[in-house]
Order: sequence, then C-alpha cells, then structure tokens
Amino acid sequence: MRVSIPVSAFVAAIVGFGGTLALIIAAADAVGATREQTASWVTAICLAMALETAWLSWKTRMPVITAWSTPGAALIAASSGFTMGDAVGAFIVTALLLVATGLFRPLTRLIAMIPASVASAMLAGIVVTFAINAVKTIPADPALILPLIAAFFVIRLFNPALSVLAVLVGGGMLAFALGRVGGLPAPELSTLVLTAPTFSLAGVIGLALPLYLVTMASQNLSGLAVLKAAGYHPEPGPIITVTGLLSLISAPFNALTTNLAAISAAICTGPDVHPDPAERWKTGPFYALAYLVFAIFGASLVALFAVLPQSLIVLVAGLALMAALANALAIALKDESQRMAATTTFAVTASGLSLFGVGSAFWGLLAGLVVLALDSIKKR
Repeated sequence: MRVSIPVSAFVAAIVGFGGTLALIIAAADAVGATREQTASWVTAICLAMALETAWLSWKTRMPVITAWSTPGAALIAASSGFTMGDAVGAFIVTALLLVATGLFRPLTRLIAMIPASVASAMLAGIVVTFAINAVKTIPADPALILPLIAAFFVIRLFNPALSVLAVLVGGGMLAFALGRVGGLPAPELSTLVLTAPTFSLAGVIGLALPLYLVTMASQNLSGLAVLKAAGYHPEPGPIITVTGLLSLISAPFNALTTNLAAISAAICTGPDVHPDPAERWKTGPFYALAYLVFAIFGASLVALFAVLPQSLIVLVAGLALMAALANALAIALKDESQRMAATTTFAVTASGLSLFGVGSAFWGLLAGLVVLALDSIKKR
C-alpha cells in the first residue's frame, strides 16, 4: 500500500477538523451549550463521521468521505433565541429529512430543483457575517490579528487547504507568546452527554429546514459532484440514508448533522492518492481512524479553545468561510436572469431578519424564490 493513502487521509482529517472546529465552538456558544455539551457535540460528531466513512468506503469501494455541515454550523452560530434543546430537536428533524431524502428519490430531485443561484445566495448570506466579524477583530487586538491575516493570505497562495489550520496553530502560539492565553487545561478524555430535545414550529422552520437545505444543496450535492469528477458513480440514496441515520443517532448527544464532504473528499479522491482509482477507497478507514482520535480527545480540544482569545476564534471562523463565501457569491451571481432573486436572497439572509421566531435563512430563501417566480411570470 502506498504511503500517500494514509497521508492524504490524515491531511484531509486534520484540515477538515482544525479548519472549522472554531465554527462548532461558535455554534455551541450561540445556543448556550455548556462546556460538557460542547465536548459531547465534538465527540459524537467525530464518532459519527468515523463510522460513516469507514462503512461507506468499505461497502462501496469508493473514497466516500463525510464531514460535519460547515454551512450548517454557520447557520446555528448565526441564530439567536434558541437553546441547546432546540438545536438537538432541529438536528433530529434534519436527520429524519435526510433519511427520507435517501429513501425517496423524488426528494433528492426536488432539492436539486432549487436554483443554484438562490441556494448559493442563502449560503453566502449566512457566512458573510463571519467574514465581516473577522475584519472587526482587527481593532480589538491588532498585534495578534494583523500578522495572522497576512499569514493566511500568503500561505493560501501555496497551500489553500492548510492556510486556516496554519492560522489556528500559529495564532495559538502567538497568543501564548503575547500573554493572551490563560492557564492551559489539563488533558481529559471525552464523555457523551445526553440533551433532551425540544420541538417547536419556530425551531423546525428557523433551524431544521434551513439546516436541511444547506446540508443537501451545499454539502451532499457538492460531495457527490466531487466523487463524480474523480470518475466514481455513487448511488446517492444509500449514502444519504446512512449519514441521516448516523446523524439521528448522534443528535441526542448534541451532534450537528453529518454529510458528504467536498473539500476533504477532494484531497482523498485525486490521482495523487493512488494512480489506480480502485485503490483510493482505502483512504476512508485511515480518515475514520483520525476522527476516532479526535473523538477521544474532544473534551481537551474544547477546553483548549476555551482559553484562547475570543478574537482569535472569531478570526479563524471567518477565514475558514472565506473560500465558501467567494464560491457561493460567484455561483449566486453567475446567471444574469436570476441575479435579482439571488441578491434578494443574500440581502434578506444577511440581514438577520427574524419574524414569528423564524430566522433569516428561511425568509431569504422564500424571498428569492418569490422574486424568481415573479420574474418567470413576467417573461411569459
């Protein structure tokens, strides 16, 4: 076996985990999670990803790599007025919708019918707040933040995949050198904590439905596209069903929805992994092994993030979403005939509008679809 197989798997795992863990921490803070609940969140989601990736890769003999929903974490982090119980309820509803999507093909086709411009504009509206907040950290601590921003844009010229991770590690070291870090936490093993779900119409419409839509449109469909681009022909239904079932099992332990990976999958599916496509599925078990390690030490990682400066966490979260924002904006504005609908979706979503307890992501999507329908009527 080529050494490139485990190396690619471990790089993909480290980039995916370290580059977006700050978003998980931000999402947990937004719903008032305790440190124990946040640690359980990280542990449970890592276990779910390890099981999904190992099983699906072995079963399909393809490098089927899973991840947590990065735009979903951004959606939760940008929400307000919800508790951890509400979030768990939303995770359960989203998981059930994913299972239904996997079992009934018409649902997959229905999601695919949502114009890419509107779906991407909704995603851009969700993540733009994080990019803006990252810039706002500069006056709070310029000595820490400015060198890290410069490092990010220089490193991404040579290795975009590692740029966020480099900022996280380098930022932690710089914060420690500048005396911005408190006492380092003692190592501790992870534990799982159950949280009783709460269900409400506002939670379903404001959290679960947008989470399902961004997970399908921005993650699962993109993940399938990465596999197809690498020459594989996966059957979407069984894969989505498995990720939905594991998400359903892990949700009561505070875990966000899991789904097909896109960026991490791209690292594990290319010819650099192995010249023979039939051998690349072996990255799956090694990727799963890495996430088992992350699961074991999830509590320590959460505790470490807790002592880092808040400005550093906000910066890393914003930088981690810069590429997603750029890509989403490019897709949203590509089709001139749908540009007004996409712009409306973006503006409403980014506004943070909340009506009847329902968040802006839903209203942004609805507004964009209404404008699109009106434009369609006019053309007739």
